[in-house]
Amino acid sequence: VVHPAPGPAPGTLVNALLHHCGDSLLGIGGAVRPGIVHRIDKRTSGLLVVAKSDAAHAGLSALFAAHDIERRYLALAWGAPSRADPRLAGLTGISFEPGGWVKVEAAIARHPSDRKRMAVAPQGRHAVTRLRAVEAFGPPEKPFVSLLECRLETGRTHQIRVHATYAGHALIGDPVYGRPRVLSEKLVATEVSAALHAFPRQALHAATLGFNHPITGAALAFESALPDDLHEIITNLRRNEQINR
Repeated sequence: VVHPAPGPAPGTLVNALLHHCGDSLLGIGGAVRPGIVHRIDKRTSGLLVVAKSDAAHAGLSALFAAHDIERRYLALAWGAPSRADPRLAGLTGISFEPGGWVKVEAAIARHPSDRKRMAVAPQGRHAVTRLRAVEAFGPPEKPFVSLLECRLETGRTHQIRVHATYAGHALIGDPVYGRPRVLSEKLVATEVSAALHAFPRQALHAATLGFNHPITGAALAFESALPDDLHEIITNLRRNEQINR
């Protein structure tokens, strides 16, 4: 969890930041979210930028508001988005761009009956995500899992997870939006299938974060390698592909 909900709560990123930075962070960006410019979902791994001064907070907030931040995520999803999929091509807000990119331009709002969920809704806030399969596992005509590269143009709550689900390719392990899929034993080894279904979090990783320094203007770029859990399951998927060739 990045910051506490209203009321005290231990174990958040904010608690760790205050311990690390001491009183110097207090008041920057507000009392409840000191230093926080943006968030990533609980149990999403990878990169997040935090401001350590009021000037940095204002500058970074402006960059995010202007969508002048490079944010690249990697995710494991059920199936693989394809221009050849008539269902995907027929969805409102879906378009296809060069390089295999699928652009999802669909507004996101709080789910009408479940306040912990978000949903695509016409009355929601403008949201744009670009997805493409950089590696697919299974038959070329119908992969059962793919490694997605995801790029955010906006930054709404649960945006990648909601848009991937809307496109028909929910993230593996997603406890809110994901649905287990039955996999043929002819395509995937039993232990690999079991690992996919037992993956303990949404398989989403904030891999790249790039922006101009809010004080100096210097171009900065940061990368985070895949964590062990995602690396292991991708390695096993690749081995499964070699066995089935």
